[in-house]
Amino acid sequence: MHKHFSHIYVEEGIKEHKRTREILTKFKSSEIVYINHYKDVFNRRGQKFRTQKFSPKIILANRSDHFFYPGSHFSPNFNHPHFYYNMMALNCLYDCSYCYLQGLFSSANLVFFVNWEDYFRETDQFLEKNHSLYLALSYDTDLLATESFFPATKAWIEYAKERPSLELEIRTKSNQFSAIQSLIPIPNVILAWTISPENISREIEKKAPPLLSRLNSLQQAIHLGWKVRICIDPILRVKNWKEEYAQLVDVLAEKITLAKLYDISIGTFRMNSEFLGKIQSMRTDEALLYYPFARQSGIASYSASENEEMITFLRDCLKRRVAEEKIQVSY
Repeated sequence: MHKHFSHIYVEEGIKEHKRTREILTKFKSSEIVYINHYKDVFNRRGQKFRTQKFSPKIILANRSDHFFYPGSHFSPNFNHPHFYYNMMALNCLYDCSYCYLQGLFSSANLVFFVNWEDYFRETDQFLEKNHSLYLALSYDTDLLATESFFPATKAWIEYAKERPSLELEIRTKSNQFSAIQSLIPIPNVILAWTISPENISREIEKKAPPLLSRLNSLQQAIHLGWKVRICIDPILRVKNWKEEYAQLVDVLAEKITLAKLYDISIGTFRMNSEFLGKIQSMRTDEALLYYPFARQSGIASYSASENEEMITFLRDCLKRRVAEEKIQVSY
């Protein structure tokens, strides 16, 4: 196998773009391959997602349309009338067994769109027309994890500073808060960390930082005055799941200033049934994907009674530590 990012594919149209040049300076030993369009590489037939995951490549591209999309019903909208997400990048550095991206994309290579100004322009036009926007940035990727060479998180926070009607959620499993800690916290940005019990994370969230490392980052963010959301999502019905999630809540109480959290979002495993079928065909090594899920209206999840049991259990554990109104539920 080649090492990670041994090759970087660059669209001809953006090879002189300032952001392209800045990114390439971070990968001086990588071989540069010029291409016409990112889909020529990213969408080509016959790719093996699992094989590529061991040696992913970078693709630098220009996005010409669809700068944001209505938020999926799989994700909580926090009761905002204009809930959208954008795609600054495709795919993730991490390798979580339950990740839907394995079923969405045929390639494990990472695409980064360098024309941020076009995203900002389209967002301005949306705000002018609709007067508010809740925008999830880190939807089909983990932006903070790539901040060292693709500093889009910082750019969006600076952009949001002058636009109070824009609310940003930046979700991550990263421990790289240090990359943005010099910024002044602003009230319309939520930094949201997804966490899992340590035993589950170690086995299932491959390449992602350990639980305590994530908690250290989010506690730093709390200390500096950021709005911080904790996302315990998906809750997974693994062996001894009650003990695992009860222990997770105990760890949170010990390591985090829970009273200063913005909120806690919880939700059970759910996925597009077609995506799950594709993932099962390539991941026979992962038992959690072969649970006898209920399938209804194109969604695979636990049964209604199982979902209710899991949500009720975790919510009750949390209610002993945080105010009930801070607990947001989706499943």
